Amino acid sequence: MNRLLRNTSIAVALAGATIVPVISTPSANAGTTADRSENPVSLAVFGDVPYGTDQEAAFGDLIDAINSDPKVRVGVHVGDIKSGSTTCSDERFAAVYDAFEQLEDPLVYTPGDNEWADCHRTAAGAYNPLERLDALRELFFPEPGSVLGRRPMRVDYQPEFVENVRWIESRTAFATLHVIGSSNGLSPWSGIGFNEPTPEQSAEVAARKDAALAWIDETFDAAEAANLQGVVLFMQADTFPPSSAEAAFVERISTRTAAFDGEVLLLQGDSHVYRVDNPLGLENFTRIVVHGEDLPFEYLRLTIDPDDPELFSWDRVATVGSSTGGPATSKDVGAAASRAAGDRRPNQSRA
Repeated sequence: MNRLLRNTSIAVALAGATIVPVISTPSANAGTTADRSENPVSLAVFGDVPYGTDQEAAFGDLIDAINSDPKVRVGVHVGDIKSGSTTCSDERFAAVYDAFEQLEDPLVYTPGDNEWADCHRTAAGAYNPLERLDALRELFFPEPGSVLGRRPMRVDYQPEFVENVRWIESRTAFATLHVIGSSNGLSPWSGIGFNEPTPEQSAEVAARKDAALAWIDETFDAAEAANLQGVVLFMQADTFPPSSAEAAFVERISTRTAAFDGEVLLLQGDSHVYRVDNPLGLENFTRIVVHGEDLPFEYLRLTIDPDDPELFSWDRVATVGSSTGGPATSKDVGAAASRAAGDRRPNQSRA
C-alpha cells in the first residue's frame, strides 16, 4: 500500500442586521465529483469562533488574514459560530453570515451544537433547537450545491441534509458531516423544560446520524471509484474518546479507512485545543482538532499536493493586529506534517 501524507465587525452588524442571502452563480462542475484536478490546493480550516462580543467585534480580522494569505483557495469552518452562552438570535446568525460572505474564496461551513442544539439554554434565548436548525439551513444553505464566500464553487450534497457536502480536488475527496457535540444533539432541552430527549429530538438525531453514516460511505466509495489518493472529513464534534452517541461514526470511519488504499484526514473542533493524533491507530489515518475559543484567532493552513510524497501538510497560522488596531496579518505559530502526534516534522514557515 502506497502511503501518501504530507474588517467586518459583527458587533456593529448586530445592531441592524437583516437576513438577506446572496446567491451566486457557480461555475460548472468546480469542486464536484467531475473535478479530477491534480494541482495542489491549500485550505484555511477554523472553527469555534467567534465566541462572545469581543471576538464578534474583531472577527473581520480573521477573515482579512485569510483573504491576505496568497496560498489559501478554500475556507472551511468546522462549526460553533457563537458561544454557548450568547443568544441564538436571527441578528447574530445574520452577522456571522455577512462576515462569511466577505471571504474572497469559497467558504464551506458545517454547523456546530452552539448554534442550534444548545439554543434551548436560558442564556442562549430558550429557543426550540429544531426551529433554530431550520433557520440555519435557510440562511447558510440557501442554494444547495453552492457554498458561501465570494468565489463560486459547486459541491455535491445530500438532498435532505444540504449541509452535508462533498467535493473532489487535488486527487482528494473532501466531505462535511453534520456531527455535533452535546451527544450529537441528544442532550435534553432542559432550558425549555425537558429532562429527557423529546420524540421530535430523537427522530432528528436518528435521521441525521443515518445520513452522516451514508455520507461517509458515499465519500469513500467516490474516492475508491476514482482511485483518489486521499479523503478529508470535517465535523464539529470531537469524537475521541467516543461517547455512545458518537461510536457509530468512529466505527464507520475506522472501517472505511482500514480498507482504503490512501490517506485519511479527520478535522474536528469542539474541544478548542489544537491537537494532532491518531486515535484509531491506523497507518493511514490522522486526526486534527483545530484551535478555537481563545484569542488570538487562528486557522490551519492545510495543503494537499498529489505530487508530494506527503499528500497532506499543514501550518498553524495566527492573526496579529486585532489587539493593536492595525491591519490584520498572519503569522505561522507551528506546523505538523505527519500522521501521528509522536512523529511530527515542522514545516518551514511559508507566511
